[in-house]
Amino acid sequence: MARRANTSSSTVVRFSQALGFEGFPELQQAARDEYRRRVGGGGMGTNGADRLPAAAPLFSLDHTEFEAALAADHVNVEDTAHKLSRSDVEAAVDAIVSAEKVLIAGTDQMAFFASYLRHLLMLLDLRAEIVASPSQEALGRLSRIDDRTLVVGLSAGRPHPLITRTMKLARHRKAPTLAITDATLSEVARLARIRLYYSSNTPAFVRSHTALLSIIQALAYGVYARDAQQYDVRIKAFRLK
Repeated sequence: MARRANTSSSTVVRFSQALGFEGFPELQQAARDEYRRRVGGGGMGTNGADRLPAAAPLFSLDHTEFEAALAADHVNVEDTAHKLSRSDVEAAVDAIVSAEKVLIAGTDQMAFFASYLRHLLMLLDLRAEIVASPSQEALGRLSRIDDRTLVVGLSAGRPHPLITRTMKLARHRKAPTLAITDATLSEVARLARIRLYYSSNTPAFVRSHTALLSIIQALAYGVYARDAQQYDVRIKAFRLK
């Protein structure tokens, strides 16, 4: 609760005490009791107020760890959608459509998402390559970056040095750049011309990338929507290869 409210745990405790509770656990239990009373069925509450519809919540307050992780992903997608700028999204789609080639850089767990974005773009018959490791082949792809190459950098938290070097090289060669990251202070974002941020909060032991996957799929759909009829022909031809 403190993290979502962008405050400290002690502030949450003081807030609970100001409402007359001994601490936050007592406030939490009272909220659960009130929640169950209001959504327990139709009709009127004890004070004459209408009960909330029983189907309103995603999960009950006393949810399992599995449900907590799903609920966090649900919030991440909503939060990402609310914070994204339509102008930034349109700029990203424009950059993909107008690029002669798209080079997607992502290492470690980001390599999967880089590969998936490449797959979606290739379905649309767009030229796309990935850089996922400092291999000789990947370094060769970096050497061919020019001002007609869109360089996309994917990162979560602190970026891998390879991604940072890729974005610096792209800027040096005046290539258009797009960063998709969960950190507003990321060096990858600082080096990019277009920036898309996603939320990755989770109660689990690793970052959540559900919102990142949503951004990738939405970008591909935005490209497709520019000329659906033409892209339908391209997709059919690609699948026949």
